[in-house]
Order: sequence, then structure tokens, then C-alpha cells
Amino acid sequence: MNPSDPSVLPAPAASAHAKWAQFYALTKPRVVQLIVFCALIGMVLAVPGVPGWPELKLAAIACAGIWLVAGAAAAFNCLVEQRIDAKMRRTAWRPTAKGELSNPLTLAFSGGLCALGCWILYVWVNPLTMWLTFATFVGYAVVYTVILKPLTPQNIVIGGASGAMPPVLGWAAMTGSVGPEALILFLIIFLWTPPHFWALALYRVEDYRKAGLPMLPVTHGNEFTRLQVFLYTLVLFAACLMPFIFRMSGWLYLLAAVALSAGFSWHAWRLWRNYSDALARKTFRFSLIHLSVLFAALLLDHYLV
Repeated sequence: MNPSDPSVLPAPAASAHAKWAQFYALTKPRVVQLIVFCALIGMVLAVPGVPGWPELKLAAIACAGIWLVAGAAAAFNCLVEQRIDAKMRRTAWRPTAKGELSNPLTLAFSGGLCALGCWILYVWVNPLTMWLTFATFVGYAVVYTVILKPLTPQNIVIGGASGAMPPVLGWAAMTGSVGPEALILFLIIFLWTPPHFWALALYRVEDYRKAGLPMLPVTHGNEFTRLQVFLYTLVLFAACLMPFIFRMSGWLYLLAAVALSAGFSWHAWRLWRNYSDALARKTFRFSLIHLSVLFAALLLDHYLV
């Protein structure tokens, strides 16, 4: 018997570990990691040159605060959508969908994370960042989840504004203001969101139909959605060139932006012309690579060039 094996932990300890794992799952860790990464890019780009210890300390505190509020919004989303999540294979495993966490407990957890994150941002960063982050919480958890998502097929387009805020939050954390550079980063994520989510919705359309959500493939059909995915990637291509045009970045970023955006448009073109679920999955996965590598290229360009 191995005493370090979690399976032989005393029952109360094992139960406590399982409970914390359920709370952690509510925060949608992978999504929050991407949010914090995009916020960090905004922080880095807002500081000329190599940051010193004061900037690094401020960035670390801001990332912690943003992580907490983003996790709170994710938990609130799980609470509101628990019945919908239970009907969809992609989300049926969530603790709220399985009834493993009560509604009052989930609400208290979400409220606690949000309050702690806002307090950290207000006291240790600046009030502007706190209010922008709280507004993002309201935009995602209330405006998008409660109002837009169940009512309109444009939920992803309109609600995408909340998901595009992280670089703006990062920029505000370091400068105490929102510059045009931050708005360019906002625009890139805002335009990236619809083709990213619609590619997912195309091969999960039956789940959304069963859940009663008016996603674009459900309301307007497969072919129309595929065309929209392709058209959005073309507009996104143009937006991804803006950091170079406005001298936020150099040739290293431009090469990466052209290659990534061309790849995304190529996937979308193939998806439009010859649909398959497998190709929709590839397009969705490439969209994640597109955004992550694009922002990583901005980071490298900022320091190397």
C-alpha cells in the first residue's frame, strides 16, 4: 500500500480534495489561462523596454486579480447554464451539471472570487482596472450568459466584447489608461471570437439544438454559418495587420500574423467549400493556435525587435 496514493487517503481528506477539484473545474481553467495570457500581453506591450521589479510585481498582482474575477464569471456561467450543460456532451461533466455542487454554494464561491479579485485590483493595481474587470464580469456572466445567449444567434458577436477585454485590462493595469494600442488588441480578439465559436458550433450543432440555444448553425443552417466563418477570417486577417501598420510591432510579428491569418482563412475556405465535422474540428483547433501564437509573436517582437 502506497500512503501517497490519493485512493488510500482518509475519507474526509479525499472528500475535501474532490470538493476543491470541483470548485477548480467551475473556473474553467483552460479558458481562464488564455484570458490571463492575453491580459499579460497587454501589460507587456504597455511597458517600453524590459520591465523592472516594480512593473513585474504590478503585473503579477494584476494577473492574480484578473484570474480571480474571470474564474468567478466562469463559475457563475456554470451556475446559470447547469440545465443546458447537462444536455450537452461537451459540458455534461461539469459539477453543477451533475448536481455535485449546490446552487447557493456555487453562487457564494463565484461571489467570493469576484469580490476578492476586485479588491486586489482596486487596492494594489488601480480603480480603472478594477471597474473594467468588473464590467467584463457583468458583460459575460449577466449580459451574455443570461440575456444574449438564449435569445439571439448573434450572441457570440455581441457577447464577444467581454471576451476581447483582457488586453485592455492588462494595458489599464500598467498605465492607468486605455490607449489606442489596447483597442487594436481588443479588435483582434473581438473579430476572432465568432469564427472560433461557430467552428465549434458546426460540429456540436445537435447539442445546441437539444439544449434550445439559438446558435447560428441552428437558426440559419450549416452553409450560411460556414460562409460567415470564412468572411470573418478575412476581416480578422486585416485586423491582425494593424499592430504592424500602427508601428506597435515589427517584421517578426508581421510574418507570423500573415502566416497564421492565411492559415485560418485557408481552413475556413476549405470548411465552406467542402464541409465535414473533422474539418470543423481542425478549424476550431487552429483558431486556438492562431490566437495563442499571434499574441506570443507580439510578445517576442516587442523584446527581440
